[in-house]
Amino acid sequence: MFRPVPLNLPPFQAKISKKQDQYFIFDELRKKHLLLTPEEWVRQHWVNHLHKEYHYPMALMKIEGGLSLNSLQKRSDLVIYNHSGQRVLLAEFKAPSVKITEKVFEQIANYNSIYKIPLLLVSNGIEHYYCRIDFQQEKFTFITELPSFGEENSK
Repeated sequence: MFRPVPLNLPPFQAKISKKQDQYFIFDELRKKHLLLTPEEWVRQHWVNHLHKEYHYPMALMKIEGGLSLNSLQKRSDLVIYNHSGQRVLLAEFKAPSVKITEKVFEQIANYNSIYKIPLLLVSNGIEHYYCRIDFQQEKFTFITELPSFGEENSK
């Protein structure tokens, strides 16, 4: 059973409930209670943080969007759109106990080979990495801070 651990993110008022020895967290985006796993704990913190601190509208966030990769069905952790319906941010979340390795970056890069999103976020709740993709020059750059909503295309 997962017990929430402190993350390297601002705390928020998570709505946690318990049913038959299992804990659930209310997901504001899907409007339902989800099993509280370590990865979900990180994801819900980030959804709140992206909304409160970076002003990304919750209405433009999509959790666990399906995609087909090499004829396999995969699910992205979080995709954020702009008001024009273009994808602007792709996030991959891991449990706090999972190290952010090259394999994690390969996973998000594989997803992004389908999506073609200019901004990537990888986090286990403790360590956070942000990356800007330049598709024309076929290169990426790590950035130290995520841009706020509406500024995601600026250099």
